Amino acid sequence: MSHGAIDISGLHIRLGEGKAALDAVHGLSLAASPGEFLCVLGPSGCGKSTLLGALAGHLQPCAGKVLVDGQQVRGPHPERGLVFQQHTLFPWKSVLENVAFGLKVRGVPRSERRERALELLQLVGLEQHAASYPAQLSGGMQQRVEIARVLINDPRVLLMDEPFAALDAQTRLKMQQLLLDVWARIRTTVVFITHDIDEALFLADRILVMSERPGRIIEEIQLEFPRPRRAELVTTLDFVRLKRRCLELLHPQPAAPVLRYAT
Repeated sequence: MSHGAIDISGLHIRLGEGKAALDAVHGLSLAASPGEFLCVLGPSGCGKSTLLGALAGHLQPCAGKVLVDGQQVRGPHPERGLVFQQHTLFPWKSVLENVAFGLKVRGVPRSERRERALELLQLVGLEQHAASYPAQLSGGMQQRVEIARVLINDPRVLLMDEPFAALDAQTRLKMQQLLLDVWARIRTTVVFITHDIDEALFLADRILVMSERPGRIIEEIQLEFPRPRRAELVTTLDFVRLKRRCLELLHPQPAAPVLRYAT
């Protein structure tokens, strides 16, 4: 049976206390099918990361429901893996030990977790760096280790909060392609937060565009680009047309003033 269905309805999250409190998201609803790749776009401060925090179980809603496979999200769980912009690797552990850590916590025997960790490192192209430490790796390599460390728990949903934002353009493109290659093999549901329109159009099955705070979904854009996707996609007319639509949603132009002339 497929896993990873998401159903969010009427989500309301309020952050802070007293006069400093603010509505981060209000009346937000969305659904994702198992194995779907969703990208969430929105202006800075609109509540994109708050939405991800609710899905991860780190933030509890004031109202509304967050369901994964029909079960309400009540707290963090390895089945909802989270990848941040900055890696959270243990600097004193080797790459292999970092990737295998989740299995170690669950009491999986050493030989089994080592075998599984090596499989994941091979999947992300880092099997030759198993004995290295995070500080010896580039930023892109560190993020690959981070992804492998999350995937070892076989998550139903992979939550990614601008994971490639700190990388240079060339490395970022390579990581996007790597992510698509990995996702094509494992087909877990992905919710990917980004402020980069090109990135969203390149990666997603569907883009959800959020309003300014308090955030809600103002438009869904279904992408019909064939897979596998390659860099040439970004120069096509359909890609440029959809990019223009995203720009219109994110940066609406004020209405021109009505000029009145005295007679």
